Amino acid sequence: MRPRASEGQKSLARFEFDSGVLVFTEAGSQHRAALHVVRGEEGLHGLDAGGPEVIDASPQAFAARLRSENHTLKRALTDPRLCSGIGNAYSEEILHRARLSPVALTQRLTAEETARLRQEVRETLREWVERLHAAAAREFPEKVTAFREGMAVHGRCGLPCPRCGARVQRIRYASNETNYCAQCQTGGLRADRAISRLLREDWPRTLDELDALKKR
Repeated sequence: MRPRASEGQKSLARFEFDSGVLVFTEAGSQHRAALHVVRGEEGLHGLDAGGPEVIDASPQAFAARLRSENHTLKRALTDPRLCSGIGNAYSEEILHRARLSPVALTQRLTAEETARLRQEVRETLREWVERLHAAAAREFPEKVTAFREGMAVHGRCGLPCPRCGARVQRIRYASNETNYCAQCQTGGLRADRAISRLLREDWPRTLDELDALKKR
């Protein structure tokens, strides 16, 4: 499975099939990509961080899991121990639709905010699953990216919010970032050192730290 020289140094593996060739590459510079080989369902379950499938979670189960630890919403939605399958890009889209700040603390959400967040989690993920299925049906994707046409805030720092027209803001912390609309989600509060520090300190700095959390 070693990559051929012509595929570049960022190619991780090459799989050859009768119908074509599949090459796994890594675009990032931090070398975080990984391939795992498992045997059967038991081996697959060993990679499960434990977070529930939020689309199927009941209102009560969703609220209980969300408030089980006091984190920022950004952290909670991207922590695979708390929510399965959301990730960075879609967490930003969900929070924008729900009009909630990425640095709001989970245990301070009202019942109405929690219900609104659950609704937007379900609707956003279902909508993007349908979009991506439709796109994949037309042709095999040549480039895999988290930035999608039609997203409201993810990857759109400095561009107008599609809801209110204010410029999308960005919080940077370590090698991560969060995009949000200050007008829609934080009442006009832009990113500053205090907000950036709050988000940064509420998230593991390395993959090793995240793995340690998964094993607790």
